[in-house]
Amino acid sequence: MATTRRGDAPVLESAEPFLGDDDAPGSAAPPAAGSPRPTFEGPATIPSTQAVRYLWGDEISGEVSDWIYASTDLIHMIVWALPPGGKCLHSDTHRTVFGADVTYFVLGGTLVLANPENGEVRVAEAGECILFRRDTWHHMFSHGLDQLRVLEFFAPPPSTGTSRKYAQTRPPLEVVRHANDELLGSWPLERPEPTLHLRTAADTLWRRDGEALVGIAASTEHLTVGTISLLPGQHSSSEAHGGDETLYVLEGVLNVRTERGDGVGWHELHPGDGFYCPAGTQHRYSNIGDAIAKAAFGVAPRWR
Repeated sequence: MATTRRGDAPVLESAEPFLGDDDAPGSAAPPAAGSPRPTFEGPATIPSTQAVRYLWGDEISGEVSDWIYASTDLIHMIVWALPPGGKCLHSDTHRTVFGADVTYFVLGGTLVLANPENGEVRVAEAGECILFRRDTWHHMFSHGLDQLRVLEFFAPPPSTGTSRKYAQTRPPLEVVRHANDELLGSWPLERPEPTLHLRTAADTLWRRDGEALVGIAASTEHLTVGTISLLPGQHSSSEAHGGDETLYVLEGVLNVRTERGDGVGWHELHPGDGFYCPAGTQHRYSNIGDAIAKAAFGVAPRWR
């Protein structure tokens, strides 16, 4: 039975089992099954223990473990994982090509991301991010001795038909390439326009937000993704966004003050916890602890 609970608990829009139709990076059952889309009635802490567990894939594509934190009408945030040497490809049922902007923020391990349509390959380490856009095929590989864990932001979200439903409208990929031999003999003198955009600290758009240091890794018309860090005793400015915000705590303890017509909220977040802040909600981040607090966030569709 679907559950509806107020406060920090999600509203799950489909019944168990949570396998199916339209989730990113995919689903583990035929399209007839329901899919988990945790939504919230207001600002909400999402403890890591409350993230919805989900298994994507099949024997051909490979299987990926998902933790779905939030999947609203504006943004989708999950963590997915692969074991050392693991991979996620695609099958006819599970096509990895979507109608959305997607970012992969590496939490741990080494991500090798390939576009099997053109042979482009990127490598991202912990703290780095890769953006790809609509109609970009992608295969994921865990190329390290540690488990690969990736924080994913996806917008427009699966609830708008941009995930599995969209993928099934795309032509199947007939030839798979994990290298581009055409660049041999001309690299790096010739560089084709990338489809997989690797974002490192050197590529970040840095800004001060009150006392907080904010780094924008990527910002499109659909999605803005970045990090926020606060030293002990620091606070961000109070602001409201033009879209839903989801956040994942990377280290330290982060507090969030929210202000709405129904009153003031105060939330405490620990590493691995998520947070959901609806569009238009005034909020401020604070670090009242004795260690640095850092989080990754996504806002969709508009920052302002």
